[in-house]
Amino acid sequence: MKSDAENILKGIGAAPGISISQAFLYKKELEEIVNDEISDVEDALQNLNVALEKSKKELRKIFSLAVDKLGDKRAAIFEAQIMILDDPILVKTIEDRIRNEKRAPEFIVHDEISKYTDLMNLSHETYMRERSHDIEDIKNRIVRNLKKKKWKSRITSDVVVVTTSVTPSDTVLFSRVNVKGYVTDFGGLTSHAAIVARSLNIPAVVGLHDASNRIKDGDLLIIDGYKGEVILNPTEKQLGDYQKKIARLQKLDIELVKLKELPASTTDGVEIQLMANLELIDEVEVVNQNGAKGIGLVRTEQLFEEYEAFPDEEEQYKAYTKIAERIYPNNVVIRTFDIGGDKVLPVDLKEPNPFLGWRGIRLLLDNPQLFKSQIRAVLRASTHKNVKLMLPMIASIIEIKKSKEIISQCKEELKKEGRAFDKHMSLGIMIEIPSAAVLIKDFAEEVDFVSIGTNDLIQYLLAVDRGNEIVSGIYQEFHPAVVRTLHHIITGGKNAGASVSLCGEMAADPFAVPLLIGLGLDTISVSASAIPLIKKIIRNLSYKELKSLAEECLQFKSEKEINTRLHQFYNNKEKDQIKNLY
Repeated sequence: MKSDAENILKGIGAAPGISISQAFLYKKELEEIVNDEISDVEDALQNLNVALEKSKKELRKIFSLAVDKLGDKRAAIFEAQIMILDDPILVKTIEDRIRNEKRAPEFIVHDEISKYTDLMNLSHETYMRERSHDIEDIKNRIVRNLKKKKWKSRITSDVVVVTTSVTPSDTVLFSRVNVKGYVTDFGGLTSHAAIVARSLNIPAVVGLHDASNRIKDGDLLIIDGYKGEVILNPTEKQLGDYQKKIARLQKLDIELVKLKELPASTTDGVEIQLMANLELIDEVEVVNQNGAKGIGLVRTEQLFEEYEAFPDEEEQYKAYTKIAERIYPNNVVIRTFDIGGDKVLPVDLKEPNPFLGWRGIRLLLDNPQLFKSQIRAVLRASTHKNVKLMLPMIASIIEIKKSKEIISQCKEELKKEGRAFDKHMSLGIMIEIPSAAVLIKDFAEEVDFVSIGTNDLIQYLLAVDRGNEIVSGIYQEFHPAVVRTLHHIITGGKNAGASVSLCGEMAADPFAVPLLIGLGLDTISVSASAIPLIKKIIRNLSYKELKSLAEECLQFKSEKEINTRLHQFYNNKEKDQIKNLY
């Protein structure tokens, strides 16, 4: 008998959901590239032209399918691929090389486009490495069409696709055969495949490294997109447990719909402002559907991720206005670009430790024109008086003062131009660096509100790179230092007259929510999809109990003690939703 732990593969939960189905090992046929000499250059150029046109035709077909399934915004992935095929410089370079070198077109295409993918794979940025898969997809498509081979899908319905990596076009095409989930060796949360899987509500676990070697065709798999786990050939107990979870999730979904118009209030009448984090404009509809009380964080660097360059003031203004109008009369908190660290920089900068380098407010203050264009756009979008501005990665009070000076300059400019804006627009800061946590009282006195970013705060507080698998076990949201620091921030911020919220991943952890509310938080912001469940949890809890729970946790000296106590808190409740699921 194998133990439960032996057959559990751990990766990254890229798209939520649970699925039980057989594995289909998807191995892409690698085309052999032969460096043959050619005698008829014109014939080779004609073949290249036909292959490019066929590739574009295929992508247009996928694009049309994607528009129907994903919407215009996310279908733009494929429009971008078509644009690459239309790039006159790339096409001319390939044509010139065929003429000059007199080599087979598939070799020239492979060699030329590989230069770009090789450079992207060398990048320190996860985003750039993941985009290389999209370029690789285009290259393989052209080569296949040069060889006049057809793409053949042997996938039958109701299977979990297991592969090294999945391209965006794969995910859309697979959706036609009712794929039940994705398991990949490579990829991360920002890969196009992950984005498309989330859009299609297909569970996905990525970054498992050797899944395609360990899993065989026909193996029974359980995919847990919430926990980022894949269970290979589950035991009867594992299978039974997950079948119950799926049934309860389906029942829970029906119950959660009924909560949309109800407040997130505890059983003894304390209302919590439950807001949503936003990465794409299209998600505003989901925010409203799930009954959020506004948007607590707009990740503007994600909003414009598909843009080749930073959007200008007008483009930003239109985007922010659209969000503000759709969410009205509720508020929306727009965070200025938080670039650097694990996010793409506007310049090709090699930093030995990007997480401690040129990022967030540091980059913005060093690029005043970029900073001002965003501030002006946010101010112009604030005419309905429901927009707030938030600054990321604040480490010193000087950064706040300098930012406020630039905001004042922008207000004066707009006033002279006769443009309308909210003259009293609220200003807030992210608390995600230990220095800001320590000096919370001084910082909070300078602004209207503060929002705790637990993702980075925990990382910096415990000196643990949250993306490093080797030390991932040390990244502990219930570490006593984290819990006590959160209490210090919440208490200090409120005493200084600022409102305090939390918008990190911790706010979406059902086990953490009772602790956070007990510590004094009255506003939390989570992903739109998590809102119904978090609301359900809050409505089943007593604020008096939560205060007592938090006071107890503040006395513990180890993560294990806190973690155990929070789980016990739920296990003692007969109708608790999380106990029913996990």
